[in-house]
Amino acid sequence: MSQATLPSRSRALRTAAELTSAIATAYERIERDQRRNCWIYVKPMREALAEAEDLARRAAQGEVLPLLGVPFGVKDNIDVEGMPTTAACPSFAHVAKRSARCVERLVAAGAICLGKTNLDQFATGLSGARSPYGVCPSAADDRYVSGGSSSGSAVAVASGHVAFSLGTDTGGSGRIPAGFNGIVGIKPTVGFVSSRGLLPNCPTLDCPSIFCNSAADGKVLLELIEGFDAEDPYSRQAPALVAAFPREFRFGRVSAGQLNSFGMPECDALYERACERLAGLGGQAIEIDFAPFAEAGEMLFSGPWIAERHAAISTFFDVDHGDLLEVTRNVLHSASRFAATDAFAAQHRLLKLRRQVQLLFKQIDVLMVPTAPRPFTIADMLEDPITLNSRLGYYSYFANLLDLCAVALPNGTLSTGMPMGITLLAAPWHDHALLDLAARWQPDNGDALFDLKVYSRSAGERTPEPIG
Repeated sequence: MSQATLPSRSRALRTAAELTSAIATAYERIERDQRRNCWIYVKPMREALAEAEDLARRAAQGEVLPLLGVPFGVKDNIDVEGMPTTAACPSFAHVAKRSARCVERLVAAGAICLGKTNLDQFATGLSGARSPYGVCPSAADDRYVSGGSSSGSAVAVASGHVAFSLGTDTGGSGRIPAGFNGIVGIKPTVGFVSSRGLLPNCPTLDCPSIFCNSAADGKVLLELIEGFDAEDPYSRQAPALVAAFPREFRFGRVSAGQLNSFGMPECDALYERACERLAGLGGQAIEIDFAPFAEAGEMLFSGPWIAERHAAISTFFDVDHGDLLEVTRNVLHSASRFAATDAFAAQHRLLKLRRQVQLLFKQIDVLMVPTAPRPFTIADMLEDPITLNSRLGYYSYFANLLDLCAVALPNGTLSTGMPMGITLLAAPWHDHALLDLAARWQPDNGDALFDLKVYSRSAGERTPEPIG
C-alpha cells in the first residue's frame, strides 16, 4: 500500500520520543486493567521500546512505514514469531517459529505487536467466559460478557490498550465482541485474507478479523493484509472488487415479526431505530425473510460442521485426554452425533440456501442485522453456557456458511449502559464497498488509528455512537 492512501491527518514521520510515549501509555493501561483478563502474554516493555526506537530510525532514513509505531494485539490462536501460542489451553502452549501472514504484513508496515489476547478456548464459544486465563468481561460493564471467542482482542481495543487488534471469525467471533464493546469489527470474505498461521477451528470457514475504532481505520488495515496466499490452501483469488455502493442504496432488514432478542425487547427497539437511521443515510429498507439465514446459522453448531471442528483440533491436540475445559470438551464430543451422510446432506441443503441468499442480494445491496440479540451477564452465562452461547450467535452464525462479508458497528446503548451493535453484510468481495458504507454510518472520529493520543482512550471515556 502506498503512503498516499493513508488518511490525510496521519503523519509520515514520528519521533522516537512520541513512539516511546505511546508505548508507555499502552503498558500503563494494560497494567491498570489486569482484572479484565484480556491478555494472556504481554511482550516485555523494553522490547517494545527497542522496536519503537528502531522504527523511528528507519522512518527517519526514508523507509515508508504506514503503521509506524502503532501498537496492536493478536488473538492467541494466531501465531506471532517468538511469542507463545496457547489457544487458551496451557498444556498446548508452544512458541511460534513464524508469524501468521497477516501479522507479518502488519509488522512490515511498522506496527508493534504488544502481545497475545485472551479467547474462548480453541476459539470454541462466543462468550469470552471459556478460558482458564480468566473470564474477560465487557469493557463497558464488568458484569456482562464481552462476547467471544475474540474477547481479549476486542476488550484491549475498547480499553485503549492498543489501536487495533486481530481476531478470528468462524461464526461471529470477530463481530459479537465488537458489538458488546462499542467498537468496529471487520469479518472479511472467507479466503480474502490468508489464514496461514491461524490455529484451525473450522478451516473451510475460518478467517482473520480486525477490531479497531473506525471503519476508515479498518479499510487501511484490510488493504495491508488482504490478498491471495499460495501457502494457504483456503486462500481464494479475488475477482474484481466492488468499489462502492451507490449513494442511494437498498438494504435488507429483519421484519419485526422475525426479530428475536430472547426476552429483551429494548434490543429490538434499538434495531428499529438503526433501520431508520440507515434510511436517513440514503437507504431504502426492504423487509427480507430471515428464515434462510436462521436455518444456515443453525447448521454451524447444531449440525455436522461441529465434526469439522473436532477433526481440525484433534489433528494437533488430544481432545479426549488433553487439558480442556469441560464445556470445550462437551462441545467437541458432540461431533460423534454426526455421520458422513449427515455432512453431505447438510452440504446439499446449504447450497440451496446459498442460492436463495444470492438471489436476495440481487434485490438489495446490504443486509443489516443486530450484531447479537442481547447481552448476558457472566453469572447467567456460566450457569447455562451452551444455551446462552448459542443464542448469542443467532444473527452471526450464518455469515461464513453463506459466503458473506460483514462489518460490525456501534449502534447505541441499553438502559444498563451496555453497548449494542449492528452488522452490515454483503455478498462476497464487497468488503471495501461495505467499509465505505460503514464509514458513512460513523461520525468523524479523527482517524483514531493514526493519532497516538486518541487510541489510548480508556473505556470510561468512550461514548458509543448515539442513534436517532
